[in-house]
Amino acid sequence: MTPPASRRGEPPFRADHVGSLLRPRRLLDARARHAEGALDDQELRSIEDDAIRDVVRMQEEVGLSSATDGEFRRASWHMDFIYQLGGITKAPGDLSVTFHNEQGDIEFTPAALQVSGKVGLDHTIFADDFAFLRDTVTTNTPKLTMPSPSMVHYRGGQASIDSDVYPDTEEFWNDLSAAYAEQIRRVGELGCSYLQLDDTSLAYLNDPRQRAMIDQRGDNGDSIHRRYISQINAALAGRPEGMRITTHMCRGNFRSSWVAEGGYDYIAEELFGNLGVDGYFLEFDDARSGGFEPLRFVPQGKYVALGLVTTKRGALESKDDLKRRIEEASRYIPLEQLCLAPQCGFSSTFEGNDLTYDEQVAKLRLIVETAAEVWG
Repeated sequence: MTPPASRRGEPPFRADHVGSLLRPRRLLDARARHAEGALDDQELRSIEDDAIRDVVRMQEEVGLSSATDGEFRRASWHMDFIYQLGGITKAPGDLSVTFHNEQGDIEFTPAALQVSGKVGLDHTIFADDFAFLRDTVTTNTPKLTMPSPSMVHYRGGQASIDSDVYPDTEEFWNDLSAAYAEQIRRVGELGCSYLQLDDTSLAYLNDPRQRAMIDQRGDNGDSIHRRYISQINAALAGRPEGMRITTHMCRGNFRSSWVAEGGYDYIAEELFGNLGVDGYFLEFDDARSGGFEPLRFVPQGKYVALGLVTTKRGALESKDDLKRRIEEASRYIPLEQLCLAPQCGFSSTFEGNDLTYDEQVAKLRLIVETAAEVWG
């Protein structure tokens, strides 16, 4: 086993990763058979359990300090959680999100959502999933990922909230943050000490085209990031003692494609100065992601996992290039506050990105080895 890279006592770790991992073919086939009715729930879960045991062992063997379940029980990184919140229902029709890549555009079309009742927490979401991960790891810290409160609002905006249920929008925001606060408290009781809130909305809002889209639907694209930061903070206000919380912010990740472009400049000062998390997983794998200058706003005591290793392509980065970019980032934030990670998950939806399992493992191993050489 590769030795863990400069193992920090708490997350984010020097060598870390976002969360989702490529689904093995056996699991994809099982999910398809389950959807057809040829496999029952228990049979599917047994196959998921085996796949998760294998992927946890892989994370431990490459030398990572954290381990996720790869999000193997989910179809997508966010909607599987959001649809389980009380008051959130699937609406008729689909959402349509356009993703871009070097060959053209593709569409992501999840079911639309509607806030049709009072938002609350009917049960602890992902409770059994996290408990299985917690009991499966042997050396690593189990990490749970879930979408941030912002994602409930960003997809549909004000129009997705039933005005008969919430004539006062402030009541919606209060209920949403309260539901999240209760979810965080409950997973803390299950032993979760490493929680990540995934949030594409805050990264998207650096793109002027996304802010214009928000304006067109009736919200304020120039200032909505302040509302999102405030609501996340409200959800974190009663966080369990000892729980480390990070956020991951990328510009979209679906089948090796993306949605938004631009650096973190527009929201950087408020994001880094006001958001009450311990660390940030940020996307810096290409020119579309902008420069490191916004990192000058990260206060002492908070950490940034530089997403320098891309999950969108299988070609392996060079250690020298990664070290050079880490050195560039350290001109704006002390090296001690930096970590290394992929720019996003390898499989934000069950389809996964365009690379192989072996290429995924090689990238994780590269992160561990590079971090060990940089931080000792």
